[in-house]
This record gives sequence, structure tokens and C-alpha cells, in this order.
Amino acid sequence: MGLKPNAMKNVASALFLLGFLVSLVSASVSYDSRAITINGKRRILISGSIHYPRSTPEMWPDLIRKAKEGGLDVIQTYVFWNGHEPSPGKYYFEGNYDLVKFVKLVKQSGLYLHLRIGPYVCAEWNFGGFPVWLKYVPGISFRTDNGPFKAHMQRFTTKIVNMMKAERLFESQGGPIILSQIENEYGPMEYELGAPGRSYTNWAAKMAVGLGTGVPWVMCKQDDAPDPIINACNGFYCDYFSPNKAYKPKMWTEAWTGWFTKFGGPVPYRPAEDMAFSVARFIQKGGSFINYYMFHGGTNFGRTAGGPFIATSYDYDAPLDEYGLERQPKWGHLKDLHRAIKLCEPALVSGQLTRTPLGNYQEAHQYKSKSGACSAFLANYNPRSYAKVSFGKNHYNLPPWSISILPDCKNTVYNTARVGAQTSRMKMVRVPVHGGLSWQAYNEDPSSYVDESFTMVGLVEQINTTRDTSDYLWYMTDVKIDSNEGFLRSGKFPTLTVLSAGHAMHVFINGQLSGSAYGSLDSPKLTFRRGVNLRAGFNKIAILSIAVGLPNVGPHFETWNAGVLGPVSLNGLNAGRRDLSWQKWTYKVGLRGESLSLHSLSGSSSVEWAEGAFVAQKQPLTWYKTTFSAPAGDSPLAVDMGSMGKGQIWINGQSVGRHWPAYKAVGTCSECSYTGTFNENKCLRNCGEASQRWYHVPRSWLKPTGNLLVVFEEWGGDPNGISLVRREVDTVCADIYEWQSTLVNYQLHASGKVNKPLHPKVHLQCGPGQKITTVKFASFGTPQGTCGSYRQGGCHAHHSYDAFNRLCVGQNWCSVTVAPAMFGGDPCPNVMKKLAVEAVCG
Repeated sequence: MGLKPNAMKNVASALFLLGFLVSLVSASVSYDSRAITINGKRRILISGSIHYPRSTPEMWPDLIRKAKEGGLDVIQTYVFWNGHEPSPGKYYFEGNYDLVKFVKLVKQSGLYLHLRIGPYVCAEWNFGGFPVWLKYVPGISFRTDNGPFKAHMQRFTTKIVNMMKAERLFESQGGPIILSQIENEYGPMEYELGAPGRSYTNWAAKMAVGLGTGVPWVMCKQDDAPDPIINACNGFYCDYFSPNKAYKPKMWTEAWTGWFTKFGGPVPYRPAEDMAFSVARFIQKGGSFINYYMFHGGTNFGRTAGGPFIATSYDYDAPLDEYGLERQPKWGHLKDLHRAIKLCEPALVSGQLTRTPLGNYQEAHQYKSKSGACSAFLANYNPRSYAKVSFGKNHYNLPPWSISILPDCKNTVYNTARVGAQTSRMKMVRVPVHGGLSWQAYNEDPSSYVDESFTMVGLVEQINTTRDTSDYLWYMTDVKIDSNEGFLRSGKFPTLTVLSAGHAMHVFINGQLSGSAYGSLDSPKLTFRRGVNLRAGFNKIAILSIAVGLPNVGPHFETWNAGVLGPVSLNGLNAGRRDLSWQKWTYKVGLRGESLSLHSLSGSSSVEWAEGAFVAQKQPLTWYKTTFSAPAGDSPLAVDMGSMGKGQIWINGQSVGRHWPAYKAVGTCSECSYTGTFNENKCLRNCGEASQRWYHVPRSWLKPTGNLLVVFEEWGGDPNGISLVRREVDTVCADIYEWQSTLVNYQLHASGKVNKPLHPKVHLQCGPGQKITTVKFASFGTPQGTCGSYRQGGCHAHHSYDAFNRLCVGQNWCSVTVAPAMFGGDPCPNVMKKLAVEAVCG
């Protein structure tokens, strides 16, 4: 007797789920309501995103080491489809796309890995990680119940899974991969699409689980993730989140450590205190997996930045900065948080939770296990006021917007608002180049494009024409002006109006730059409207349309347009308005310099370059080149492009990325408190300055001598203002209260080695090869201000400098106990004192 379709469906689903549950019995990674379980042991897992193409293979070991040292258990990365399959069936897994090498380095470090295969990644990455050729597969529609899309997605996902299996990299094979992700933040799009979206979600889940990795799969921002997929949260805060089934763990796949920078926007940052507060808040409410997005943001090399308008820097205010250096105090403050959470792990994974109100804005979360483990989190959600609370038999002072962690339910080892780590202020130091950089120049000439161009009636869409092989597409046409036109005598130029779908354009009239226009991430469409100097007879209008990265997010972003779609018109003629949209236009994809590979070591010698006094400044459409020797030392390097406008940079043929320092940041930058709910517009820097001035040059790209630096400049700039800089520590600061809780002191007490109260210590450390040269400020008492702008308060110990001059000057690092005896005695008894210090590194 045949089953009805619904009954057959139910049986199939039951068998599917049963198969997964049976596999869990033998697999080494599983989950329950409390946590991910590895080899039978529940784990509180701290993870961080490091995207392998956003750094270099030479940087990977150091990044992974610093992540581990910072208290991470897991490295999380996307897989970047467009980097791995640039054309159909042609795969690339070398250089900074060597995924297997990256995963093996994670394994060698003793960390786990969460592999987010997607293959849609968003990530402010060009086209959201999709290869552009995918858009041109007949009948395709992205990320929905569409046969061609599902076929290609399954093929690539299977390819990646099989690569990992062949190298035995899943945990079920003894490898580091404990989790995989299919799709990415699909919930909002599914909601818009309705039934086809829900069907696609179910298909993707079954396809992924059917690949038999032996480890759980995750879907983020997907409330209806089908069993056995774990649904996870992304956001600045995720304490409110609950998984869609009671037997799934509470996971936070993206805890945003900052935000991306866009050309034309300020640089966002997130205070370390609020970052720690959000994580402690998540853990106290039963969270067991938290991933920092990003732990190292890195660089959007080449043309990998998406958006459009995403900057080349993907620093993200992450605990490791774009160059791979520790961002202090964020890295150190989170390291201390992770150590405190790990002390609570036995109680968190097995204890019974009791929540107790301690006031209007205060509460306690206590975890107590049958074996006697007990840990507590005391929270003060008030963003303005301190709170004194009673818990157990003790009283606790809680700063505003903070959580204290008590691993034994008695002693505070950490408070999210009390930073024990140093603050490091960084600087970019110009690297002296013997004899300076000697520039040569080559000018693009649009009139020389005849051989590589095509002509047709009307305007074309840019991406369909370039297939994203270049940022650039020329639109060129002729306009005949009769000698009796009135404007020729009145001198009032006619107005040229050009409407573009994005993202930027430069308009040339008879070979001269007439003006530029550009959009923004929030409004990529643009209009050029300006009086143009036309002469009697034929005039050449050449519009250079520029894409600044392809969109990476939004419903069916693959259908979004770019380029000059019109109308294009002239106003102010005798006949009024003349529409140019439907006349003959000549098109050229890319620049002549690109087709000649002027950025490469071989191509740069294929043309005559102007030298010396013939190198023009402020000249649009100009290629510049110079050579330099690699600077000594190991400090990270960058090029300072502050004197330039917009274009691209190459070192020894490798693309650093797009530069656009002429696009100044528009926004409101003001003092930012860690207290209160954070969002991406709350804490901003660089208003009125370049969104990005410095561009990372990986040291591994350099040779000892003869390094070729090539810059293509669209707007016009002064190449003599370009310099090589190194990134290093300028000053280090600490700001610690006299009786501030520390984990080290707690462990000394817990071990029985010490039974008296212990003062905390200030730890200061300069960068590698540096020493503390002077103490810029020191005050034990009631100092005010922040690092870089400390000042004495009403109470100050007059010997505050002495200990630092004695113990720190001339050293790479030092530690000083925060106690009155170190500074000549107590300057103000019965007052809560702290120490603020700033030392100069050199």
C-alpha cells in the first residue's frame, strides 16, 4: 500500500534525523542543549574570525599564535568561492588562497576550526564571494529554489568538503574542523522570498548534512534552520537569542568587534569594555560558543572589497589590527575575560542556573553543579550609575554597564569595565629612503583606444560589459556643435547631465578633465551635472565609469546595475535639450595601462615613461612608478597615500588594493563612552580626514632591493608626497585601581600560597626591538583623562614617577605594583585611588 506524499515526507525526515543521531554516537563532535561536545566533553568555546585571503601565508602562523595566546579555542573562516574558482571548473588554491595550508596551520597550533563554506559569505567581499561568471549561467537566480544555482552551489560545497576529507581535516578524522556552516544570514532573505526561500533552506540543510562530514552544521541568522542544523546568532549583542530547539546549544557566530570602513565614511571602533560586557552577558545567559567577527580583519587586497565603496582596509577594530599587531587594550582585556570564563567552565556546562534580581538594573546568574562547582556573574545594566549589591554573604561594587565574574561564587576575578591590560597608541613612522623615491610617469590617452574598442547605439550596463575584469569602462561619443550656437558668443557653457547607476565617473571633454562625480555605499547612484566647454565642430565626450567593488548583500544583488545607463543630455543649446543617450557610443573595457600590464615587472618596461621634470603633478589618468629597497627590521609596512586622489596600487606586480584618500570621511566624531548600547555609528574617528590614508604592504611581497611600486592615479595627485611608513608603538598607558581584581591574584589565593590581600600590577610593554625611553605621565591618586591626555587630579603622590623611572626606562617591558609604598606613601587615605601612567616607546 503506497504512502501519501506527506506521510512519505515525514518518514524520510525521520530517517534523515535518525541517521544524524546515530552518527553522533560514533562521532567525536556532537551537541546538546548546553554546549558543543568534543570527544564526550562539553566545552565553552571561544572563537575568532581570521579570513585567510585577507592576510598572507607568511602572516598566518603569527596571527594564529596570537589568537591562541589571546585565549581562543577556535579559528573561524569563510571559504571564498570567487577566489577559488575564478572561471568555471578552473580552481585556485595557492598563495593566500591555500585553504588546506591554513587549516593545517590551525591544527598544528592545537586550535579547532569552524569552516563556513557558505558559499555565500557577504563579508563586505566582492560579490558576496560569488564568482561573477555565476551570474551568466543560463536561467540562474541566486540563493533561492533555482535549479542552476543549487547545482553549482552543491558542486562547489562538495568540492570543499571532499578536499577537507582527503586531507583528513574534519575532527571525525582527527583534524581540527569541529563545525561547518552552510549558507549565511539567509533568514531575512527567506522572509522576503517566501515559499521558494523556505524550500531552498530545507534543500541546503539536507544537501550539507548528506555530505557526511561527521561534525555538526550551523546556519546563522536562520530561525527556522531544519534539524539537525544548529541556528546561531550574529550581532553586537546576542544574550537575547535562543536556538529554535531546546536540545541545541546557544551559539554566537558573529560577535562584531567593530565595523567595516567605507570610502567616504569615518572609521568605526568599539570600546573594549563594551565588547567584554556583551560576551559576559551572553555567557551568563547560557551561551557556550562565541566567535569574534573579526579577531583579525586584515586587508582587502586587489579588487576583493565589495560593498560597493568598502575600503581596502578591513581592520574592523579587531583585537589584532590590520597589520597583525595586538590592539591594546582590546586584545589584552579580552584575553583576561577568556581566562575568567574558562575558570567558570565546569559550572557553566553542568551547573543549574539560578537568576536572582539584585536591584532595578542589577541581577546575578549563578551556576551550581552537583559536584560542587559554583560560578556567578553579577551584572549592572545601568549605563550611568555604580551599584553596590549584596550577593551571598558579601557586598560588591559594580561599575556602570558592567559584569563581574566570580568563578567560585565569592571572589571577583574580572569586571568588564575594569581594564587591566595596557593601552598602546600606535604611530606611522616615515621610512627614510636613500635619495628619496624617484618617480616616472605615463599618461593614459583615451583617443588611443580605437583598436580595443567597440561601437553600438545606446548605453550599456557596466558589469555585463566588463564581467568585472576591470573597475573601468569608457563611454565615448562625438557631439557636433554648429557655429551659430548662441553659447559660443555668450560664453555661457551648455550643461552636460549624466545619470549613472554607480559608482564613480570622470568626464573628459576633448581630452581635458571636466569634472568627477561619485556615490557612496548608502547611495551608489550618481548624477554629473556641469557646464562643459564645447567648441564649434566635433567634440569628444569621454566618460570613464568606475566600479568600486560589487555589491555583497541584498535581495538578488546579482541583478543590480552599474555604469552610465542614462539619460545623457546637453542643455543650453539653441534647440534647448539634446538627448545623447541613443546616439552611437564607443566602449573600451579597462585602461590601456591595464592591458599593457604596466603594474607588472615585465609590462612596466613596455612603454616610454616620463622622468624628472617631465613627471606631471595633479595630472589625471596617470601611471606612476618607482623602485625602492626593503626597509630593515620586521615592523609592518604601509604606503602613505595622503597626497593622492583615487586609483590603485601595486607592489612587485601584486595589487595592494584601491586607494581613495581624497574621499574625506563625513560623519559625527565625538567622545564615546563604553556605557550604553553600541551600534556601528556610536564611536567614530577620522571625520573630515581621509577614510583611509595608509595601505598595508606585506613584507613577504618585498625583495631586498629593486621593489617596483606602481600607482594608477585617476584624479591627479602629487606622487612626491607618497612615502613608505612602518607601524610601531608610540606610547603605552595603564589605568588601574588600587584594589582592582586580577585573575593572577585570585589564583595565588586559591592555591593557598598567599592569604593576605594583594595589590594589582601595572604591566607595560613596547613593541619588538623598542624600549621605554621616558615616562610621559604618572600619577597615583585621582588622575583624570585618558591615554594621551592624562592630567593630575586633586590627589597625587609626588613620587609617582620614581618607580617607573627606576624599573621601566631602558626596558622593553616592566611591571609595577599599584600600592602606596611604591609611590612614597598614601597621598589621600580613605579615598579610592588609581594609577595612571603613560610611557614613550622608542
